[in-house]
Amino acid sequence: MENSNDLTTGSVPSKLLLFFFPMLLTNCLQQMYAVADTAIVGRGIGDNALGAVGNFATLSFFFIGFLMGITNGFAVIIGQNYGAAEKESLKKAVAVSAELSLVISLFLTATGILVLKPALLLMHTDQQILHDSLVYGYIIFGGLSVTAAFNLCSGILRSLGDSKTPFAAIAVSSVVNILLDYIFIFIIHTGVGGAATATVLSQGLSAAICYIKIRRHSELQIKLSDFKPDMEMSKLLVKNGIAMALMNSITAAGSMVVQGYVNSYGVNFTSSYSVCTRYLNLFMLPSLTAGFTLSAFVSQNFGAKHPKRIKEGVWVATWIVAASYITLGLIMIFLSKQLADFMLNDNITILLASQYLKICGVFLILLNLLFVFRSAVQGMGYPLIPMISGIAEMVLRIATIMLLIQNIGFQATAFADAVAWAGALSLNGSAFWVYYRKMVKAGISHSSDMSE
Repeated sequence: MENSNDLTTGSVPSKLLLFFFPMLLTNCLQQMYAVADTAIVGRGIGDNALGAVGNFATLSFFFIGFLMGITNGFAVIIGQNYGAAEKESLKKAVAVSAELSLVISLFLTATGILVLKPALLLMHTDQQILHDSLVYGYIIFGGLSVTAAFNLCSGILRSLGDSKTPFAAIAVSSVVNILLDYIFIFIIHTGVGGAATATVLSQGLSAAICYIKIRRHSELQIKLSDFKPDMEMSKLLVKNGIAMALMNSITAAGSMVVQGYVNSYGVNFTSSYSVCTRYLNLFMLPSLTAGFTLSAFVSQNFGAKHPKRIKEGVWVATWIVAASYITLGLIMIFLSKQLADFMLNDNITILLASQYLKICGVFLILLNLLFVFRSAVQGMGYPLIPMISGIAEMVLRIATIMLLIQNIGFQATAFADAVAWAGALSLNGSAFWVYYRKMVKAGISHSSDMSE
């Protein structure tokens, strides 16, 4: 195997950090684009358009999150085969993953287009923003195959220890995306449809860059025979991918219910919630990245049968997310008004958003640790508990919002998130230690770790 991408040897902190930082830059670019996109839409078209995009985002994650879960699940199996040096199984896993991703993405495209309007109405979408939500949604759903291609290609590269190519792909596509946003919105005046088109086109560019790198990888010289039906490999990939996909979609379903409650309180609540979720996505980036890094690291070392490295990797990731909480949590708490004012125009929406950001800043550590332990469990090839934790998140989030929103208003959305994170963390944290001890008791010797 290519040693530069091998996460099963060498210093654990060094390997993780060298893999982590390009991924962090990648995710930062994605979220900086998302913030820039939100600002362009808000300033260029208005708060209602921004609310329309944010309103659809909650629904879109139900589908896009499913795709991400599927491809991340596939990447775990690919990483395990890479760590175990099973070259033929590795190529077969990549080929079958591509076939399954195409079929699933086309199915989700058709489903998404059919259910978009009924789902938006079910979420109590205000008539002022319904049309824009539909326009934006039809274009995004139409490009789900492109989204799947990027998620799969970048996931494959990460599972092989390559975090630099996805960074380069996102760097190029983010610049193109922002330029297209500006052209479509301020020059051509295409409205929210232009923003959606820019997103699909830029994702296609990033997918192409990652695909070119995969084709040049010495371990992935895939032949036509690798695409022949393989029931055993298909079952393994589907079993792992579907569980992770359902986890994301179940979590998204809970968020959709919350979005419905938020929408029922008017456009101000909707616009504020849109901005808050954008900022939360930005401020959770280091911990989310640490989770992705750990998943790839654990999958390779699980395949190579190195439990000691897995445990050490979890501790390194924990230190990373703790440092993230100390810095970014404080920014959310003490600069909440300034953050809200950057994207919003109305004083009421600014006040509502700043309240949410302060509360979530306090509880951000729960989300950070959740990413660590959930990713470790997934990387070991045990997706069931993360899926169950997704159900727990949904139930806790919905229950909290129902109990609190009438009494404390918009702040209930922040407390609902915090309670959901706490419940999911307790499940995944416990599961990791159970599965880790199971791995050790299965007869895997620590001598293999010490010999490195």
